[in-house]
Amino acid sequence: MTSHSSRADGEVWDPFGTLHRALWIGGGQWAGKSTVARRLAVQYGVTAYHYDYHDARGHNDRRIARRAALAEPTTEPDLDRMWVHTTPEAMATETLAGFPDRFQWALDDLRALVSGHPIIAEGWGLRPELVAPIVDSPRRMIVMVPTAEFRDQQVRELPRAASLGHPVSDPAQAQSNRLARDRLIAEEAVRRAHQLGIRVIAIDGSRDTAAVAEIVADHFGPYLPEQDRKS
Repeated sequence: MTSHSSRADGEVWDPFGTLHRALWIGGGQWAGKSTVARRLAVQYGVTAYHYDYHDARGHNDRRIARRAALAEPTTEPDLDRMWVHTTPEAMATETLAGFPDRFQWALDDLRALVSGHPIIAEGWGLRPELVAPIVDSPRRMIVMVPTAEFRDQQVRELPRAASLGHPVSDPAQAQSNRLARDRLIAEEAVRRAHQLGIRVIAIDGSRDTAAVAEIVADHFGPYLPEQDRKS
């Protein structure tokens, strides 16, 4: 039986050729992926797809339906159990295990996009091991991860990074667990990227957004619209 996302011969279903022409930015939280994608979208006239936005909003109904199909509780999980009483290692393992299903939902979103230019898809759930089977070259992907120092800077300066944003009994422990989980997931992205020959950029704050975007644009150079590129 052929699934909604693949054909009987194993090829990923891509009716408009969008997936195979996409460019992918994966990596760790707080590395500036969304900012770079938006900048490239404006500069080169391509379309940016923000995984985190869709994952947190548009995919929630599918997440609930998946839980129901697996006979799991469909109510929201206990926040203290999730963020305070679970170790970062267990949190990372659970998150990584859920990425393949969440990736399929992102692919469904991307299939519906048709553009004369490539789509730049960015987000931490766009994992190297999930993207690699789709692309014709590892150059279609880049992985951005923050150094420990830059992650600390982002936590100090970005309100959404500075706190969990959910009511829990121990906010400090929850935030500590969250940051440790994010570090583990970023490290796994780097490990997988190296295995697959996908480029990794360590974001340490020494370059501004424009400089980082230029590096990413140069990496994606063969696939970006030549007529829109700066001389």
